[in-house]
Amino acid sequence: MKTKQPKQSKHLASLSLAVMGGGFAATIPFQGPVWGGILHGGFEAGLVGGLADWFAVTALFRHPAGIPIPHTALLPKNRKKIVGALVTTLENDWLSKESIQTKLESVQVVEKLLPVVQKELQSEPVQKEINAILDQLIRSIDVETITPLIEKELKTALSSIDASRVIEAAVQKLIEQKHDEKVLDYLLGRAENWINKNETSRQLGRTALKAIEGLEMDGFMQFALKSFQQMLSEEKLGNLLQNLLRNALMDVKQPDNLNRQAFLIKVREEMQSITEREEWMNVVEARKQKALAEWDLSDKITEILIGIQQKASAFVQSGKCMELYILPFMTRMLANVKENPDKISGMENWVQKQIAALVEENHSKIGKLVEENLNKLDNETLVSMMENHIGKDLQWIRVNGAVCGFVIGLVLAGIQTLV
Repeated sequence: MKTKQPKQSKHLASLSLAVMGGGFAATIPFQGPVWGGILHGGFEAGLVGGLADWFAVTALFRHPAGIPIPHTALLPKNRKKIVGALVTTLENDWLSKESIQTKLESVQVVEKLLPVVQKELQSEPVQKEINAILDQLIRSIDVETITPLIEKELKTALSSIDASRVIEAAVQKLIEQKHDEKVLDYLLGRAENWINKNETSRQLGRTALKAIEGLEMDGFMQFALKSFQQMLSEEKLGNLLQNLLRNALMDVKQPDNLNRQAFLIKVREEMQSITEREEWMNVVEARKQKALAEWDLSDKITEILIGIQQKASAFVQSGKCMELYILPFMTRMLANVKENPDKISGMENWVQKQIAALVEENHSKIGKLVEENLNKLDNETLVSMMENHIGKDLQWIRVNGAVCGFVIGLVLAGIQTLV
């Protein structure tokens, strides 16, 4: 796209040249009088000056009158040199690394950014954008990829647990909560229910009689046993044994019963010594490792992770995450930074280092960018742009040349007349 030339200044320069040319032609017949000769000399010099400056200005951009005169159309011919000089000047003088870094060092970036960040953080669009980013991060997590890692770490953690310590802790907890007494009372209750059944009396009598019949004794003892056997029937012997067992159970149920206390002490000792039995613990450890190896947790872990992911996403989308956690946290963090000059100084130093590294790494791209943009323009467009920006001043050179030539011509013609 071509840029428009400064038409007004160009027309003014052409007008000045036309005036000098017209004046020169009009004063040719009046060279006899002194004033006519001086005026003719002024117009002549002004015409020469205007034409010379027109040639000079035009030669910068194109061939004058389209004639390929040597050393004209300087800008198109020396385009590569001019672009190179411009890029070099831009990189080494106007926008050198040192000048950019010095300018940036004078700007307190962190102090200027903190109020902006604090203000924008309260705006609804920024909060929505943060929520969208968080939601996208949560949804982008591939739970099926991390499931094997979690399963492996979980099994490793469970495998490293000392089973003996777990059993010791469980036994101690059972004893502290008196579960050993509760189990004993439960067993005694079940035994009492069995003893109180009618069928139990018959079973006891029948079993006792069979046992007595199977006894073999010598002499008087055998005679006494036979006599005792004739005195007791199956029913009487069963009732007798049933009552004996019932009374024994009732005694054991009493909290202060010595037999009960002795039994509980023995039970507790046996419970506490479980972990000291190496063969038992080896069996427990082997079964634990086998159970862990055969335990497939992947589906359950994936299900749990998907549920957590969905709940987290819904929590973020509801805005409660921003309201309850993110916004208060970031507000406290910004307030803490603003109240701590050392933190601001440290952040400023870090930012300046990052900017310096960025400038150092990308400084050459400034010149390349300018060069690439200039190379995209054809000669006609580039010339038109130059004329549009500096053509006005160049056209005034032509006007000044014509006027100065006219004045100088008047002076020289006057001197010539006097001589």
